[in-house]
Amino acid sequence: MAKQGGVCKISAIHQWYIGCQLAADVLFAAAISIAAGGVLFYLFSFSKLWMVLVFVINLLVLLLIRKVWTVSYLSISGFLDQHYPQLEESSGLVLKSAGELNLLETLQVAKVEEQLHQIPLWHSSFFRRIKLALLLLIIALGINWAAGKYVLQSHADKTTGASIIKTTIPEKVLPQIAAVDITISPPGYTGKAKREQDKFTLNVEDGSTVTWKISTNIAVNRVSLLFNDKASVALKSLNVDKTRWQTQKAITQTGFYQVSVDGKLSDLYQVQVIKDQPPVIHIKTPRQYTYIDAGEAQKVNISATANDDYGVSNALIFATVAKGSGEAVKFKEYKLDFSASFSGHQAQYNLQKMISLPALNMEPGDELYFYIQATDTHEQQSRTDVYTVSIQDTAQLLSMDGMLSGVNQKPEFFRSERQIILDTEKLLKEKDSISTDKFKSRSNDLGVDQKLLRLRYGKFLGEESESDINPADGQDDPVGDIKNYGNANVILDKYTDKHDNAEDAEFFDPALKAQLKATLTEMWKAELQLRLYKPQDALPFEYKALRLLKDLQQKSRMYVAKTSYNPPPLKLDKRLSGDLSKISQPVNKQDIKPGTDQFENLKKAAGVLEQLKVKPQANNADLHVLSLANQQLSLQASVQPGIYLPALSAMRRILSNQNNIKLNDIALVEKAIQKTLVPVKKIPTATQAPADMGLSNDYYKNLNHLNR
Repeated sequence: MAKQGGVCKISAIHQWYIGCQLAADVLFAAAISIAAGGVLFYLFSFSKLWMVLVFVINLLVLLLIRKVWTVSYLSISGFLDQHYPQLEESSGLVLKSAGELNLLETLQVAKVEEQLHQIPLWHSSFFRRIKLALLLLIIALGINWAAGKYVLQSHADKTTGASIIKTTIPEKVLPQIAAVDITISPPGYTGKAKREQDKFTLNVEDGSTVTWKISTNIAVNRVSLLFNDKASVALKSLNVDKTRWQTQKAITQTGFYQVSVDGKLSDLYQVQVIKDQPPVIHIKTPRQYTYIDAGEAQKVNISATANDDYGVSNALIFATVAKGSGEAVKFKEYKLDFSASFSGHQAQYNLQKMISLPALNMEPGDELYFYIQATDTHEQQSRTDVYTVSIQDTAQLLSMDGMLSGVNQKPEFFRSERQIILDTEKLLKEKDSISTDKFKSRSNDLGVDQKLLRLRYGKFLGEESESDINPADGQDDPVGDIKNYGNANVILDKYTDKHDNAEDAEFFDPALKAQLKATLTEMWKAELQLRLYKPQDALPFEYKALRLLKDLQQKSRMYVAKTSYNPPPLKLDKRLSGDLSKISQPVNKQDIKPGTDQFENLKKAAGVLEQLKVKPQANNADLHVLSLANQQLSLQASVQPGIYLPALSAMRRILSNQNNIKLNDIALVEKAIQKTLVPVKKIPTATQAPADMGLSNDYYKNLNHLNR
């Protein structure tokens, strides 16, 4: 009976272990499904029901990987022996039948049974995975909740647009005003409908027409709007009782305004104008400078995106083809349309255009210059930089012009790449008239010639044998590493001629060495194609190698301009006469007047405000200084109302209520003045050194240090 009780205890622990592991797998699957479902929902607009499918898949994967139900009683007994020393590593005896036990094991089983009854059903390690899974689940829920709040907020901002008014200070309305109804009519280029609001603070699109309808609780004689302390707009009465007033105005600039009712001014209300931004164009392909080598398709795929805040109305490609050279160059302009339709005036367009260069009558040696110009619904235009596409002129590349003049520092065999190209083209022309074996033999011979040229060319990089060649050198430049800043040994190692190293066996600068290696790489590729009996595929690499060689040759040339000096003729009648009467000393007279400080009133006002903190009473002179500062703050508020409008209201409260000046108003005004003031530039001045050259100061410093 005791033995059966021990087996039951191990079975109960086994069930607890499996239950904890299954619960951890469920929590892990839930955390992963919530995270993955949030990504699918917020980024790809999938339904939230996909979370259930992801949860089921993750749970099945975890269960099949772990297979926690396969844990045996013997494994549980081993776990108990490891964590409970009082079992004396004998808990496995309980699982044996009575016939399998000897006398000593039977005595030990009775002792183990007593200890098993005192062991709890669970161990702290059972809950370790559950705690980790709970932590991941909480993190996933938090991220999902934050993403949901962010998406909802951004969606609300997009749908309501500029109608959302964010005010840090509640609006103060005159007591005579019972209600206000403001209708905002955005201009047609925005594509937005009319909207209404009951707040005086405005946040409107540029060019919007705003209609004010103000209702008063008593009959008044005159209602007007004062914009930026300058322009005044009177409201018209709509009824005989003079309690309903209306006016409208087109808003085109940022600022502030006040409501005047029979001469009484309201608080300052902000006017924020949302300017229409020009369209933004981004060209993905091609690169800004594109070179079409021989054998490549003479086509250009233009891929671009056009974005605008209110919509793009049109986008065009303005292309110019340049033919000829020198004084005989000719230009022809083209205007190309994209295949996209702009009738929907969408905010973003993905534009594609495949341009066939032969369709533009372009030939080898010609160049294509193009740029993209986009127009938005407000007739604002923007354009990209000019992109250049050139077609390689093989005839010019193979010409001998310029080879016989100038200083040529490259050896003669650098030009043999041209002969390899001519032989390759001749082989392609004679391909149909010769046998296959002869064609392969000649192609292989050209590959040998290319190899010999490559090896001879590699000697300029110090390559003694073919094993030293490494055309695809992708190591970083140690000179440009910030860690080697100021290290002279790195510079010497980069530029010093070292004959024991094939990479540094010649005195070449890094740029020239990189181009030499690039040329060697093209020769490698050309040789490979020739050895594979594919001379047609080898031609582009041969042309590119020749173009790089000609570029190197042009870089190596030196041109020295001849200069000469032709002195003016001397007048013999004045020579050696010593007459200096007509030679006068140069006199430079300049009156420098100190410039007027445009922020002088603000600086004085800052001093007055500091005095008001101690003694909250202002005399007439202080009030005059504060009035002048109020005018400057008014100008700043008309440009940046969001920053200076609270300070302007505080300044007016200080001027209107001199007997009850609040410290909060003073702090607001001082903060705005500090933002307005420009820090004074320090002018370098010569300082006089003391007679003892600072020895006395050093003496006292050292003396204080010793006394410590």
